[in-house]
Amino acid sequence: MNELIQTLAVYAIPVIFAITLHESAHAYVARYFGDDTAYSRGRLSLNPLKHIDPVGTLLIPAALYLMTGGSFLFGYAKPVPIDFGRLRNPKRDMAWVALAGPASNFFMALLWMLGSYVLMMLQITEPFLVRMAEGGILANLVMFALNLFPILPLDGGRVVASLLPMKQFIQFSRIEPYGFFIVLGLMFLKLFNYWLVPVMIVTDGLLQLLLSPLKFLIN
Repeated sequence: MNELIQTLAVYAIPVIFAITLHESAHAYVARYFGDDTAYSRGRLSLNPLKHIDPVGTLLIPAALYLMTGGSFLFGYAKPVPIDFGRLRNPKRDMAWVALAGPASNFFMALLWMLGSYVLMMLQITEPFLVRMAEGGILANLVMFALNLFPILPLDGGRVVASLLPMKQFIQFSRIEPYGFFIVLGLMFLKLFNYWLVPVMIVTDGLLQLLLSPLKFLIN
């Protein structure tokens, strides 16, 4: 139980920010392209309470952590309501709305990594702050890679759907009711790692490359 409390304390702020900005980014870009559904329902907000699902964000991850000893975790936030038919160019703009969420996680991972470099530069070794910065990087890398998986209803699936010809688009869209269960099954069988880990490694490398001038100065 103490380990769970420590883990929650370290990851609480990074995960809340990761979820909040991810969902707000979807809402903002959807409004930019003509759909104000999320905005009208108060989802274009940085208030975490607008996006956190008590069951999917809190109860399920905590229960899975306890039942599996931390070897299997899964959770979700309240999905932002998007009426794709109200977008100015629904098929094209769907991709931009979808990419906004992972893009926000990429940006946040960059900021957390920047924060970790600043801690090193200032020679701050407080374990809680160091672990929180590491947790912020990890949480956002996971959300980035997870949401880019090319299956509906995930963001990667929306991007793929937007690129397909209409006939293939309709066929591909039929997967959406089962996509959640497919991903959950792949995670449970640990097959999802074949996607998650490589994408996270490549993304982490890109982030380090972007911040390499700062790291050079620190060293």
